[in-house]
Amino acid sequence: MPSVLITGANRGLGLGLTQLYLADGWQVQACCRLPAEAVELQELLENSEDRLSVHLLDLENLQTVEAIKDTIGDNPIDVLLNVAGYYGPTIISEPGGLQIFGTTDYGVFEKTFHVNVIGPMKVCETFVENVAGSDQKKMVTISSIAGSIGENKSGKLYPYRASKVAVNAIMKSMSIELRDREIIAAPLHPGWVRTDMGGPLADIDAATSVSGIKNVIEGMTMAHSGRYLVYDGSELPW
Repeated sequence: MPSVLITGANRGLGLGLTQLYLADGWQVQACCRLPAEAVELQELLENSEDRLSVHLLDLENLQTVEAIKDTIGDNPIDVLLNVAGYYGPTIISEPGGLQIFGTTDYGVFEKTFHVNVIGPMKVCETFVENVAGSDQKKMVTISSIAGSIGENKSGKLYPYRASKVAVNAIMKSMSIELRDREIIAAPLHPGWVRTDMGGPLADIDAATSVSGIKNVIEGMTMAHSGRYLVYDGSELPW
């Protein structure tokens, strides 16, 4: 039975991916910040036939990553999927949501980097041996088109853009360093999705995004490692 570890599994894309992988017969390690309050995740747990495990993960507290590793031990992880992310206290469609120059909250900037950059790095480093010991050997971090310097035509979004550029660089470096171990590593843009983070004006619904993400991951080979992928199978410029 293949296995997947998903961060941010309590809502939005993370929850949708958890549901899809469970429906497809996978063993799922679902991680989120407040498991006891994750109602939909707890409902899945009750009906998962022991294929779902739920773990506390707070990416601002890296000791929680180590605690999950202690629980999982050496069990293989075919797909490590960093979904958890932070945009800021307001979504893009709300006043202040565009994070324009001159209005930067540096506390928000630090939190954005901790969750979107340091967190995924720690998760990948912590579970690399689990991934290396699996059949599929895939590490994927949900990024954003906002992290594409080549596609930046509107400015703004300073903390969020910078964090996604940084995590893209991390995943690219991993793809190079881990190639000899046959580990596939890549960032993946999920589209602009109608979730709590993306807001109601976004282009696509969560079901379209998570279905596409899962399909792209299933088709990934070493040839895709280190590329800037999109949920529809296309590719973005760095």
